[in-house]
Amino acid sequence: MPPPIDHPCLHLHVLPDLFFVCKLEPNGPIPQSILNLLIEDSRFLSLTRTPEEISISGQWHDGIPEVFKPKAVWRCIKLRGPMEFSLVGVLAQLTTPLREAGISVFVISTWNTDYLLVDEGSLELTMQTLKADGWIFAL
Repeated sequence: MPPPIDHPCLHLHVLPDLFFVCKLEPNGPIPQSILNLLIEDSRFLSLTRTPEEISISGQWHDGIPEVFKPKAVWRCIKLRGPMEFSLVGVLAQLTTPLREAGISVFVISTWNTDYLLVDEGSLELTMQTLKADGWIFAL
C-alpha cells in the first residue's frame, strides 16, 4: 500500500542514532536520569505510563541508565511531518508492507508525526521494502 498521497510530509528520514525501548513496572520508579532528560535535553524521548506498564523509548546516549543499553538496538524512521489529522490510514499503509515482510515495529505517534522503530538488523530490509512500496526516503 503506497503512501496515501505524494506529499513531502510523508517522506521518510532515518535518524542517525541508536534508540532504546524498555518497559518498567507501572508503579515503579522512573530513573532520575530519564526525568532529567525531560527538562535538560532536546533528544528524542517518549515516556508513557498506563495502568499496566511504563514504556520509555528514546535516543541512546551516555546519559541514559546503563541498564537500558542492551535495549538500544533500534533504529528510528521518522515521517517528515507535520501531518494534518484529516490524513488517515498513514500508519496502516506504512506498516502493511512491513507486516508482509515479517518486520516487527514499535511505533510512537506525536501531534506532528509518527516514528517507526525497527530492530537495527532489519533496517536495510525495512528501507528496501518501503522503497519498493513507493515510499520516499529523504536525506
